[in-house]
Amino acid sequence: MTNRAWHLKSRPQGMPTMDNFELKPLGDRPLAEGEVRVRNAWLSVDPYMRGRMNDVKSYVPAFEVGAPLQGGAVGKVIESRAPGLAEGDTVFHMLGWREEAVGPAEAFNKVPPMPVPNEAWLGNLGLTGGTAYFGLLRAAQAKEGDIVFVSAAAGAVGSAVVQIAKAKGMTVIGSAGGAEKCAWVKELGADAVVDYKAEPIVQGLQKAAPKGIDVYFDNVGGDHLDAALASARNNARFAICGMIDGYNGAPPAALRYIMRIIAARIMLKGFIYTDYMGEVGEFYRDMGGWLASGQVKSRETVRDGIEAAPDAFLDLFRGGNTGKMLVKL
Repeated sequence: MTNRAWHLKSRPQGMPTMDNFELKPLGDRPLAEGEVRVRNAWLSVDPYMRGRMNDVKSYVPAFEVGAPLQGGAVGKVIESRAPGLAEGDTVFHMLGWREEAVGPAEAFNKVPPMPVPNEAWLGNLGLTGGTAYFGLLRAAQAKEGDIVFVSAAAGAVGSAVVQIAKAKGMTVIGSAGGAEKCAWVKELGADAVVDYKAEPIVQGLQKAAPKGIDVYFDNVGGDHLDAALASARNNARFAICGMIDGYNGAPPAALRYIMRIIAARIMLKGFIYTDYMGEVGEFYRDMGGWLASGQVKSRETVRDGIEAAPDAFLDLFRGGNTGKMLVKL
């Protein structure tokens, strides 16, 4: 079997291009004691990976030029020298962007026995769903009866936030680009959807939420953050998950309504998934139940083959995905 991996050939300046990536074979080596070899079946590409391509200090180390890229993946153990994992076990891990992953057993998590497809561990039961769950319910302290605004509501995290909020008895307003994506967000249960391609988001949100919002889940930044500030009620809570508007170096839009943080006593809290690892059992219990009952649904945009990974990643910034973007090997 081949074992190829995408490497970071050069650091992007602004929007990445295919020239920043290089697909090369990974050298084969025998396993050391305590290691496993995994044949990947599914790869995840996520917007936060763009930040790791810059040589800056952040909450995760930067990717190294000339080294293999990393990301979420699900696969099967094909060789093991570790007592906790056996050949044939399905695992999820962070050694993606490659066909086979080799590493210590502690780098791999055995998939729990739940009646869900394996790719769910990269979506609603993985980093994506966990980010939505903890951001909404912990960082933003959202509760039943709140009016919640979710930007990029047709994306992987945003669509999970919409459904979790509805499952918890909240009113939900989403934003999405284009009629097709807006219709899907409405199907997920959103009470209203603003098409930011059809009208300015500030005015669109004010029409959709005439009483204002209690919670904002931010995936976009820029004018969406400004719209949330303009519509925030007193003591509103903002979970700042991602600001994709600025990931490729574009200057963020001026925040005309930023002074409302003071007048409305708005709380803004940045967070990352790993802040809440001590509560992951509760997340699995709740999300597993919602998936089993059909309260939360998944939708994936799937590209085929290791060759497709960089273009799938770039499509995250071009609006080319609805729901979770995955690569199937």
